Amino acid sequence: MASSKNGVHILVFPYPAQGHMLPLLHLTYHLSIRGVAITILVTPKNLPILTPLLSTNPSIQTLVFPFPEHPQIPPGVENVKDIGNHGNIPIILALSKLQGQIIRWFESHSNPPVAILSDFFLGWTHHLAQKIGIPRIAFYASGAFLTACFDRLWRNPAAGNPGSEIKFEDLPNAPRFPWDQVPTLFRRYKEAESDPSFELLQNSMAANGLSWAFVFNTFYDLENEYLEFLREKFGFQRIYSIGPLNLLDGPEQMNVKSDSINGEVFSYLDGCPDESVLYVCFGSQKVLKKAQMEALANGLERSGVRFMWVAKPLTAEQVAEGFGSVPEGYEKRVMGRGFIIRGWAPQVQILNHPAVGGFLSHCGWNSVVEAIAAGVMILGWPMEADQFVDAKLMVDYLGAAIRVCEGGDTVPDSDELAKKITESMSRDTTQRVRAKELREKAMEAVKVGGSSDRDMDGLVKDLAQL
Repeated sequence: MASSKNGVHILVFPYPAQGHMLPLLHLTYHLSIRGVAITILVTPKNLPILTPLLSTNPSIQTLVFPFPEHPQIPPGVENVKDIGNHGNIPIILALSKLQGQIIRWFESHSNPPVAILSDFFLGWTHHLAQKIGIPRIAFYASGAFLTACFDRLWRNPAAGNPGSEIKFEDLPNAPRFPWDQVPTLFRRYKEAESDPSFELLQNSMAANGLSWAFVFNTFYDLENEYLEFLREKFGFQRIYSIGPLNLLDGPEQMNVKSDSINGEVFSYLDGCPDESVLYVCFGSQKVLKKAQMEALANGLERSGVRFMWVAKPLTAEQVAEGFGSVPEGYEKRVMGRGFIIRGWAPQVQILNHPAVGGFLSHCGWNSVVEAIAAGVMILGWPMEADQFVDAKLMVDYLGAAIRVCEGGDTVPDSDELAKKITESMSRDTTQRVRAKELREKAMEAVKVGGSSDRDMDGLVKDLAQL
């Protein structure tokens, strides 16, 4: 049975995708060491991801339910990494079938949770919490700017039509996005909204705006305009910015894998001058088409810059679909200057190495906050999901990044890409200076008494009053 120092027990429900799950588990760890009793809901194949957290804090309980069937999800798939981003909508719809089992578990529990803390992709848990009679807290592994955009889109989906420019005139800076840069989940919904099951998706995403509280992996000085906008919009103060989470202590194994490649990675970096290496990685999901890989390889080679490039190994199916690998013979040509990592990379540790001076990134939110926490300038190539929104924040509003390419199918011009890489890595650009300033602000935020530390304490205090 879950027990706590202050009598508070909550149910934590992560969304099964690496970029969503790890930040919420990091937050869970910090709530548990502040005395909150926690039960985490997962499906069987996602249970091993909890091992580092559970071994650090054995008082955390688990609630394991079988993954519900869905016609678009192959048998045995329970995590986005095993199906790709097109699997998000079916996974959201499948998990919503757990409502009945969760309610029965609550009714039979001798010390049921007083709140549900769940990922924003699981907005339907707000209605579940209402049925049980407890509050729901929405966790965003993304920023407040995206949330402000998302809330507008999902509460009034008729206002955004395929092919049209979307304007958010009521938001700070009045952002606007062409249709192909609107978050992918909303575009997929609009392009297939005749499907009756998609009504559940819209209801689920719109329900996030009805939550009792909001928690963001961001910090006040990074997104104060949008955090204050949300406070005013929702009419309460329970909006907590508690990041960057990767600057907080956590179960070591959550972020580090002992891998034979690690030794080679860091011995290469140790031999490079400070801020001379460009780190290239596009997150845990994205793979590039053959022409994109070749253009990127040529751009990196022609730039003359030292680089470390994470290239995912492809399945036979991906090769057949036209996805690309590092060109044959390339490693020999760039030996000594370029370092290729095939598979997983210790990204946080790489970004924090003194030799790394830039990060060619897709601008996924976890990568953005990890770069900020390391004080590393981003060279952005947004492709899908929230990445265009994140890039707008970093490039246009904060001036801590530059765009080098845009679009999931765009093939960059190798010479133009090489030129941008060379220019941004060869001198102290305003973006590089700004990235270091943001790091200082991030460090201040997570210090005892800093804005993120105060918000974490405020969250625990408000939970204790339930």
